[in-house]
Amino acid sequence: MLRHLIRLSSTCFPQKPGESSVRKLALIPGDGIGPEICSAATEVLSAIHAPIEFETFPSLNINDDNSIKKIKSYPAALKGTISHQVGEGASNPNVLFRKKLEVYANVCHAFSLQGIKTRHDNINVIVIRENLEGEYSGLEHEVYPGVVESIKVITYDASLKIAKYAFELAYMNNRKKVTAIHKANIMKKADGEFLKAVRQVAKEYPTIQYQEMIIDNASMQMTSNPWQFDVVVLPNLYGSIISNIVSFLVGGPGITPGVNIANDFALFEPGTRHLAKDIAGKGIANPTAILLSSAMMLRHLNLPHFAERLQEGLFKTIREGNVLTKDIGGVATTYEFTKEIIKNIQQ
Repeated sequence: MLRHLIRLSSTCFPQKPGESSVRKLALIPGDGIGPEICSAATEVLSAIHAPIEFETFPSLNINDDNSIKKIKSYPAALKGTISHQVGEGASNPNVLFRKKLEVYANVCHAFSLQGIKTRHDNINVIVIRENLEGEYSGLEHEVYPGVVESIKVITYDASLKIAKYAFELAYMNNRKKVTAIHKANIMKKADGEFLKAVRQVAKEYPTIQYQEMIIDNASMQMTSNPWQFDVVVLPNLYGSIISNIVSFLVGGPGITPGVNIANDFALFEPGTRHLAKDIAGKGIANPTAILLSSAMMLRHLNLPHFAERLQEGLFKTIREGNVLTKDIGGVATTYEFTKEIIKNIQQ
């Protein structure tokens, strides 16, 4: 039985009659530590003989529609993070990429792992973030020198869609509570529209407890009493904040897996999308997050046995604590950590 990792949807991708047993997927290494952790993931996937074949997009041009179309032709992709500029330049390429792929839901699953010392134990929180709207709409302009307007877009349809996904995921995984996080006390129309949609969906799931919480309070509560949360659903910017908070509670950005969901496509990547440029190229990045994302991907592709082998080898490595990367208390390189995982899988 697979522990910890969640079931993402009621749809999977079983092998069709007459179809090759090898699943063809896209690999997008990205920038920062992306190529290093993606290399670790492909090495482990190869070691467990997962029936996967990647087409690699090493220098992805977000504006190349042919590349985007090719990526979308696969059922799933594995991805590092794409570089972005802060406070200048064009729109964030990660945001544009998600919009072109129409991945409307981002799922970040943060849970405690035995062997990683943190302030809090036994955390298990699923963060479901609306992925395409809100403050990430990209609608900004200077109306007068020194005066900039940034337009936050919230639609009922997109809010309804993310709410339905959140409650369905909670139901499939036997989760007991969904918390909607908002700022409708101030942004009454925008966040009010989001809450209106979530409340409508909540009525359809009477067995799941429904709660609402303002983002300020939710941030404080997540750090002081994270056990009260089960599944949280929230607009884009708040989702970024809460995903990072809960990820650090369980060990940091190198730990937490994530996925972006479209109607018929899934983009798997670390849950908090950190470039970690300060350690890029040093061979010390922790690949745990992308390895757990890879295990989620295997389950999504209806390959649960391979997912279990990967995750059990990873969990054993962390639990024993003999070969760990620096961020979780060790001195091992990415390569040494990856080799230890493979050794534990083969044993």
